[in-house]
Amino acid sequence: MGGIEQVAAVIPVHNEEPHLARALAALSSAADALQQSQPDIDFAIVVVLDACTDGSGSVAARFAAADGRIALLPVAFRSVGRSRRAGINLLLAGRWPDRSRAGRLLATERVWLANTDADSCVPENWLLRQVELADRGADAVLGTVEPDPAGMDGELLRRWHVRHKLGEDHPHVYGANFGVRASAYIGAGGFPRQRSHEDRALAAQLRRNGYRITSTDTVRVVTSGRTEARAPQGFGAYLLSLGMESAVAFER
Repeated sequence: MGGIEQVAAVIPVHNEEPHLARALAALSSAADALQQSQPDIDFAIVVVLDACTDGSGSVAARFAAADGRIALLPVAFRSVGRSRRAGINLLLAGRWPDRSRAGRLLATERVWLANTDADSCVPENWLLRQVELADRGADAVLGTVEPDPAGMDGELLRRWHVRHKLGEDHPHVYGANFGVRASAYIGAGGFPRQRSHEDRALAAQLRRNGYRITSTDTVRVVTSGRTEARAPQGFGAYLLSLGMESAVAFER
């Protein structure tokens, strides 16, 4: 199969101006760490701007102007599943950023697709660790997330940690921390065009097709603890429901 030679990160954005700069800065740091350790790996970032009406586009454009590895893709889906899919399709069509070193798409077995969210901060080892696991045979890497405690209700955060024991071989699937080999992604049919749970659907299809999945806590991502949901039944909606449960229990 050979080792990973090209890595790309896709980040869907819908009105994330308050969070996007931090997310892109963290992602750029992870890319720098990867390329410092493995300088022969080509890298790109696709920021999918989905029906943004705030300053997200300006934030992304500022980062793209300073970093030739970043490409911007404006769409009007209002769907995280369709946005992730569109960003990956751009890469699979060989349309990497003009100033990245990737002149063409290599064999898909050697291409790694890393996915995160615009309200999330990846750790510095995020890409490097995924590539290490891929080179050991993983076709997909499912990482963990934890809510950012800043500005989050303490009781809600406690209840979340009670319900989510994070460690190796964990049972969770998060689009904010989902890496997959391009050949496996294609073989499993890619992210479905859904407004939520597109990550779970792809993970389930990868398992059905017999691809090798590694679930790890070694690349934990910090994501917003907000309860204003961007996607129906997404992470924010889950936190909101958990908070409502907490309020009902308190009233009793």
